Amino acid sequence: MTWATRLKLTVGVVVVLALCATLTLVLNRRLTQATSAQATIVAEEVAVGTDYAGTVVESFVEPGDTVAAGDPIFTMRSLLLAHDLSTGVVSRKAATFEVSDDGEMTVEAPVDGVVAEVTSAPGAFIQSGEVVATLNRSGSTTVDAKMLLDPADYARIEQGAYVRIVLPDQSEIPGEVESISVTSTRNQAEASVVVGSPSLEQRSGAGLVQPGTPVEASVELHDDGPLSGVDLAFQRFLRRIGL
Repeated sequence: MTWATRLKLTVGVVVVLALCATLTLVLNRRLTQATSAQATIVAEEVAVGTDYAGTVVESFVEPGDTVAAGDPIFTMRSLLLAHDLSTGVVSRKAATFEVSDDGEMTVEAPVDGVVAEVTSAPGAFIQSGEVVATLNRSGSTTVDAKMLLDPADYARIEQGAYVRIVLPDQSEIPGEVESISVTSTRNQAEASVVVGSPSLEQRSGAGLVQPGTPVEASVELHDDGPLSGVDLAFQRFLRRIGL
């Protein structure tokens, strides 16, 4: 056997071994991930309204605006409120909103958040208890991921596990498992996984990061097999190079 043949044989063996190792790691990675059957961005909704019927005078916000607790949302004028003020039924000091003597009130945001919807424009008449605007509370944006898992795989989901969130434009956001609930059906676990992410919260209300947006969530399953350490290093390498 010539040296050229030996060199080719050696190179061929190295290439085959490298290919087998790579395929093994890729397969192991897929076996240590659970991908959502359905996942949606959600946020806690806070309704803003008033106890008095009246006419909207001015609106200070639009959908997508960020507000802080105490910021004005809308101003309305209510004849019933003006009557209650004049008869002493309502005290301006005791009111939970700014009130003028002629029955004009300014309703403020009860929490920090992002304006999701404004349902009444200036000039519109609103009924008592009617919702005029809806806010998505700051700090409440998460992903609700539904997964169908075998019992063994469900046992491998841990709180705090890494989650890869893929938006509709294929951009990725890192997250982690906050909580897990489950119902069993046909020997499979229907897991509902709540995924939190600081990056998701920072981009809340902008672009594709809005409640109702469908996404894909892939949860890292706990792996204590012989390749777990090598696989973890391989996954970190892929994340660094953007794969």
